[in-house]
Amino acid sequence: MRNNPVWHESIEVYFGEGHGFAVYFYLLIILAPVEFLSLYVPSLDAQTWSGSASLFKVSSVTALLLVVYFALRVANQEFAPWRFRPLKHWRRDQGQPLAAISRAQLYFLVAHIGFSVLLCAPFLVWAGAIARTPLSSMAVTFLLLPFYALSYGVWGLATLALWERRIESRQVFIRSFFICLVILSALFYLPLNPVAFVLAFLSRQELPPLVLFGGRWPGLYVHVVYHLLLGGSGYALHRWALKREPLF
Repeated sequence: MRNNPVWHESIEVYFGEGHGFAVYFYLLIILAPVEFLSLYVPSLDAQTWSGSASLFKVSSVTALLLVVYFALRVANQEFAPWRFRPLKHWRRDQGQPLAAISRAQLYFLVAHIGFSVLLCAPFLVWAGAIARTPLSSMAVTFLLLPFYALSYGVWGLATLALWERRIESRQVFIRSFFICLVILSALFYLPLNPVAFVLAFLSRQELPPLVLFGGRWPGLYVHVVYHLLLGGSGYALHRWALKREPLF
């Protein structure tokens, strides 16, 4: 990626010029108070420090929602959008192949997600230590965060490629998409919901199977396959949208 100008542009805008620092500031300024309040608000007793069983669950769910939400917004180039050159510039003026543009955008999304999880790590480790969460559960949680963020985040890339010149439309779609998926997954089949899955996993609850077409499908299998298909379809739409002019 060293010679990819699309990658260098994202790095320069977010880190060189500092436009991306707001993302990580919001991430920490929301996660830290939620974790602190979840520890102290239920009880101001001095024994609170001995451990709150729900602290790691609350912190993990908060981190999950924040990492996924900001991954969608970063992929959608909602921070400093005026600093990014249009796709037409890279394709026609610079002669960049579509594969190179797609890789650069995807790799930067992965880098952003990794950095976000890294920032959340001290808070989650601290919460896990207080809640006495097993190391295996903490490790799986750290794997689930980037998995969900990437599965949903690629839809931000697809939205950017489809409606590049309609910033307001992209912002509305991204928020509606995220909220609707979370709500509909909870209504249709709760184990599809990432929040419900994380809570069930940390509580060591068995996921109910999905009964469909006369068969019983294990909840874990359905959950993983659903998010793999979600991420794969989003990335396929992103690649397809890059091959054509933006809709608006």
